[in-house]
Amino acid sequence: MSDEGRTPGGRRGYAGTWPPREAVAPAGGYAPIGVGAWPPIVETLRQWIRAEAGAGRLLPWVPVAFGCGIALYFAADHEPVLSVAAIVAIALCAVAFLLRRRQAFAAAVIIAAVATGFAVATWRTARVAHGVLARPMFSVSLTGFVETRDIRERTDRFVLRVASIESQRGTPKLERVRLSVKKGTAPEVGSFVELKARLQPPLAPLRPGSYDFSRDLYFQGIGASGFVLGAIKTTASPEGRGFALRYAAFMQGMRDAIDARIRNVLEGDNRAIATALLTGRRDAISEPVNDAMFISGLGHVLSISGYHMAVVAGVVFFAVRALLALFPVLTVGFPIKKWSAAAALVAAAFYLLLSGAEVATQRSFFMTAVVLIAVMVDRRAVTFRTLAVAAMIVLAIAPEALVHPSFQMSFAATLGLVALVQIGMPHLFAAPDHSATARIALWGGREIAMLLLASLVAGLATTPYAAFHFHRVAPFGVLANLAAMPVVSALVMPAGLLGLLAMPFGFDGVFWAIMGSGIDWMIVVAQWVAALPGAVGHVSAFGIGPLIAASLGVILLGLLRTPLRFAGAAVLLIAVVWAMRAPQSDILISGDGRNVAVRGGDGRLHLMRTAKDAFLAKEWLAADADARTASDPSLTEGVSCDEGGCVTPAAGGAFIALTQRSEALADDCERAVLIVTARPVPQGCAAAVIDAERLRRQGGLALRRNRNGFVIDAVKPAGLDRPWSPAVSGEGEPETTIRIQGAPAPRAIDATPSESDLQPED
Repeated sequence: MSDEGRTPGGRRGYAGTWPPREAVAPAGGYAPIGVGAWPPIVETLRQWIRAEAGAGRLLPWVPVAFGCGIALYFAADHEPVLSVAAIVAIALCAVAFLLRRRQAFAAAVIIAAVATGFAVATWRTARVAHGVLARPMFSVSLTGFVETRDIRERTDRFVLRVASIESQRGTPKLERVRLSVKKGTAPEVGSFVELKARLQPPLAPLRPGSYDFSRDLYFQGIGASGFVLGAIKTTASPEGRGFALRYAAFMQGMRDAIDARIRNVLEGDNRAIATALLTGRRDAISEPVNDAMFISGLGHVLSISGYHMAVVAGVVFFAVRALLALFPVLTVGFPIKKWSAAAALVAAAFYLLLSGAEVATQRSFFMTAVVLIAVMVDRRAVTFRTLAVAAMIVLAIAPEALVHPSFQMSFAATLGLVALVQIGMPHLFAAPDHSATARIALWGGREIAMLLLASLVAGLATTPYAAFHFHRVAPFGVLANLAAMPVVSALVMPAGLLGLLAMPFGFDGVFWAIMGSGIDWMIVVAQWVAALPGAVGHVSAFGIGPLIAASLGVILLGLLRTPLRFAGAAVLLIAVVWAMRAPQSDILISGDGRNVAVRGGDGRLHLMRTAKDAFLAKEWLAADADARTASDPSLTEGVSCDEGGCVTPAAGGAFIALTQRSEALADDCERAVLIVTARPVPQGCAAAVIDAERLRRQGGLALRRNRNGFVIDAVKPAGLDRPWSPAVSGEGEPETTIRIQGAPAPRAIDATPSESDLQPED
């Protein structure tokens, strides 16, 4: 696949990539269906399959199988036994090695890769095992080292490595906690602090099927989150900080210094975006600009990934090579191309460390490193093997990255771009005697076509994951990328790199100004595209099944080389239909029982809430493909609230109640078909009840109406017990359906008149 040569058909290409045209479409292969038509079709299919199974075609499928094993691990209801998973993986790898000269070798390797991925994910979880807070704690005394710090738009946030913890309700075993503080009061990284805080368990999914934030925090070693109460006291540490903390403090100091230098020239969103592009800290970007960037399809610019790493490595590579080329002695006698690749590799490694080494950045660095190393050893590098090696490295180091949207979107986009290079580039590079294409290339037509195709392919490849995780797509993403990315590539990023180089000498101000002008253009493009009619493509939530099908379709389209790849398009079409037919929830209940959304007769959600949670409401509305904001007054239309709670009619006219006080339960039991309450319900209540005990055990709930009542989906279904989401003990297993006999009979009207209305003759 990666070695250029001649295929058996005599056509120049890449060995193992394309089957001979004569073999792919033999005469009669597309004959009309009839007598004797099947044998040519079957033979054509066999030849396509043989071409796909040719030399060099197995390696790209190994990380796919490895990822499938990791996905199986995260789908388990309870934690697997590490020793059993390891023994099975080792045994299957040994079997694959013994079958290396047999026809079953490919199948054995794939099966062994699945088992190995499962075992590696199990081992990773066991290695990072730590305590997780189960219940809120309202006044906790903490001491520890500050490991990281984030500067955000409204508040700052830091991660504390706990040295001691004290509370009146016990002493939980927590290794790290993440705390929010007033803006500008976050302590320095590496300092030892004492403070009081209010702690909460890690944020669970806001609805069944939504993103699990607690899983992310678990693999970061964080067992609780919360905010600081009062002042933070910095004291002398009882022990040395250690190398890890000293390194973190050094890198944080470097990021702060860069941000301070940029702040001298730029301000507002320009400064925040410039800092995000260079250091990876993007939380200070204002919400309107951040939303415009993602709606327009330019959100990928804010997350340091393959594009940024490629620009950094490319600028350094060509700058060093051009500088060395000025000396003829070096040009003639030394491999300056390899020296330039080594310099670019060092620059990419520094950029990785400076930006915080997130998953997307790691993947980008590994791919860039493979490409540059291939240049140094005189090998062709932009192949599926490069992507496969990068994927295996990232998944082996951090298996949890597989379920993160950054990994999914990053690798999907890269797979599409590599496929474009392998398939589309040969058609865009003209032969020397092809005068028409040569004229187009002379005027930049080829570059424009490649930019257009790259934006289109990357956007389409990431669409399933954007729709699943963020419930929106960017219909005009190609337009925004065509208008903004050339400026970012030619002006913003090079100016940023030159600013970093000039900063020690004090001449960086002009480069930050140039960078800011390019960012101005990018923001203008993002806001213009986001304001276009139909720019926001809202997508209602769908299950994991359509996402898996879409992923399979993307992989087939990207990895297969014969016309069999069009089976991926068919699978994608099935995934789209499947996602469109996903049923919507009729009732959503938050994990604390203080927010309830009910689908009314108008088909839209209406909120009953005893505590406002804008983030929760925003997620619920996005998952319902609802363009309203969390503060939209129409959300409370038809909702009647008083001190006892809230009531609203559902689509069928039956009432749903959110009850706060015990004295309101008698009336709610008589009139409502479903009650959500933390209060004890009186015996004989005719309504179905969702109580605090059920919410404590199962978290947030989503209810779908059927003929007899409601089908219940829970954030934590019965039997689920994972380290980041431990099971809560309780009696019995909660039912998965609620039966409703029918709407309660209307209450008899009290005919007693009020005393003020009585007349003398009465």
